[in-house]
Amino acid sequence: MPAVAVTLLTKPGCHLCDDARAIVEPLVGEVDGVVLEERSILDDPELNARYWDEIPVVLIDGAVHTIWRVDPARLRSALQEATA
Repeated sequence: MPAVAVTLLTKPGCHLCDDARAIVEPLVGEVDGVVLEERSILDDPELNARYWDEIPVVLIDGAVHTIWRVDPARLRSALQEATA
């Protein structure tokens, strides 16, 4: 089974992004078969236009899982389901 891709969309200086990172990184490490990529919306004009008012954004295999605040239990459940 291919790895489940989690993408954390952030921008520099974003305190909510720092909060999200502190939750997402350890959870991704708990679940086998999940890879994490962090991308700044400032590096991609399309992402910037689409998500400027919503960061941080967590994508699971390209689909929006959550915006602004990450619920650890909800993310853990989604990752476990995605890798089952």
